[in-house]
Amino acid sequence: MKLVKFLALVLWSSPLVFSQQIIPEPVAQQKALGEFVLTADTRIHIPKGNPEVRKIAEFLAMTLAIPTGVKLPVLETPKIGKHINFKLESTPFKVVGQEEGYSLEITPKHIDIKAQTPAGLFYGVQSLIQLFPKQIEGKKYQRMVWKIPASSVIDYPRYAWRGIMLDVSRHFFPKEYIKSFIDQLARYKFNTFHWHLTDDQGWRIEIKSYPKLTSVGAWRVPRVGNWWERELPQEGEKPTYGGFYTQEDIKEIVAYAQSKYIQILPEIDVPGHSLAILTAYPELSCAGGNKFQINAGWKFYRDVENSLCPSNEKVYEFLDKVFGEVAELFPHPYIHIGGDECYKGYWEKSAECQALMKREGLKNTAELQSYFVKRVEKILSSKGKKLIGWDEILEGGLAPEATVMSWRGDKGGIEAAKQNHAVVMTPNTFAYLDLYQGEPTAEPMTYDLLRLKRVYSFEPTPAGVSSSLILGGQGNLWTESIPNSRHVEYMMYPRAWALSEVLWSKKEKRNWDYFITKMENQFLRMDEASINYSRSVYDPLVRTMKEGVNLKIEMLSEIKGLDLYYTFDGTNPDAFSPKYQSKLDIPKNASFLKIQSYRGGKPIGQRLSIPVKSLYDRAGRYSSDFGF
Repeated sequence: MKLVKFLALVLWSSPLVFSQQIIPEPVAQQKALGEFVLTADTRIHIPKGNPEVRKIAEFLAMTLAIPTGVKLPVLETPKIGKHINFKLESTPFKVVGQEEGYSLEITPKHIDIKAQTPAGLFYGVQSLIQLFPKQIEGKKYQRMVWKIPASSVIDYPRYAWRGIMLDVSRHFFPKEYIKSFIDQLARYKFNTFHWHLTDDQGWRIEIKSYPKLTSVGAWRVPRVGNWWERELPQEGEKPTYGGFYTQEDIKEIVAYAQSKYIQILPEIDVPGHSLAILTAYPELSCAGGNKFQINAGWKFYRDVENSLCPSNEKVYEFLDKVFGEVAELFPHPYIHIGGDECYKGYWEKSAECQALMKREGLKNTAELQSYFVKRVEKILSSKGKKLIGWDEILEGGLAPEATVMSWRGDKGGIEAAKQNHAVVMTPNTFAYLDLYQGEPTAEPMTYDLLRLKRVYSFEPTPAGVSSSLILGGQGNLWTESIPNSRHVEYMMYPRAWALSEVLWSKKEKRNWDYFITKMENQFLRMDEASINYSRSVYDPLVRTMKEGVNLKIEMLSEIKGLDLYYTFDGTNPDAFSPKYQSKLDIPKNASFLKIQSYRGGKPIGQRLSIPVKSLYDRAGRYSSDFGF
């Protein structure tokens, strides 16, 4: 089908009836007649003399090879017979400036992937892979007919910055897992991996100028249990839990990410969250001494100094060398300096800090932190890098060229944009993937709630703000309560799929009910790939509210077509139990509310067993605003 004709047919029928389900949702998708069947005679054709395009084609061939048993040759010869064709064109779909865009045409005889850049071709390949049967995600050969319905796709992203942050300080994740994490980001067209490498719980990157950052700062005593409730180190206990990435590891991971068209944004969190630094180099503190130790999940904030001392010139010498080595390792134009949650109590007690404030005419410690951040910006600029930090860097005055990552809602982002600074939106109210995604009493311990539908409703560009200053957005995965890679996946999916659609797809293309059908298709594919995910979307949000002197229970479903059955008498509910219709009273002496969701007459989701005490404790929490 010619491009002009395709564009004329963009306004096709509702996407709910379209079977080819791509996440994130493309700009336009059109059905065609027939299907493309992959055979041993299929060839991949690429332009001559373009090694980057060859690598993308070989990635596709490798992805298809194991499950299909077909190793497609990659050829620069003229197209003959059934083929998958890669083509670079200056304006393949008449959209100027959309360098990551692509067009995809699937017919019974050929597949054409066209783009302005290799990145666009890569995203076209990612969409193509999603159109194959779910078994394409498997790790072993499966004898079957590999076919794709014929169709055409035109696609390009809404935002340039589409990111996910992973915290590897609270829990260390090895190099090979980081690569597989990058693979998953690429599948859903994220292009930024924000790597939180340092914090109070561990320093994870080799710095040759300061070897104790890893020999001391990368290790803590082993602990399990709820975060902030863990016991202090025992006398003589060895710090054996942790790890770090060598500079060779970093180079390898950066190169791997680049092959997936992902930039890695490194974060070195200063001046707060620096307990790992101070444990290795206590002379960088205000109070000094050797009392510091890496935190393993016990309460310490305000009781232990964990901020670099802004009046100590050794701090800036340290940061100059650290950021110099970091800048050499990461080609990303930005370095993230954190800047969040800095406790300034020790600065207030420091005679040197007070003297500095007097010399510089600083009214308070917020302005002292701004002084610190502005000096760090100059250090980064000398390394050819730009500064980005959490929205606390606004306090006391924003550094001249700084970019703000707005996490405490969208207020900081709006304020920064009004000052004509670029912003990445990552509000905890929409994009913190470490929060509960379902009923808190049935989920692994964390500290607040963020349901899938709430993520899907995220709008990164606030009203009244110039869209040119909103670079995009990202989800953040802090790992205090995420000790292993399986739980990383559980907390990521399906919420990262929703976020990918928020950041890539046109706002008017988002359709919650259709997204649910795509999510369920992805569940099947993740089963094939042995990737973990949460099914909490099938469980109701249970909230309580006071009506006069009585406490009422309300159950809300995120998705349509669920029936909720419940009991208060201790028995397990089924389809013969009372069905939820409207707000409930709690019977006297009831100990548990048990709930089972059904769809189409069959149980779905998990059976919830919620202590009545918990229902009283949560009165007023998890409102429809906060949940979804």
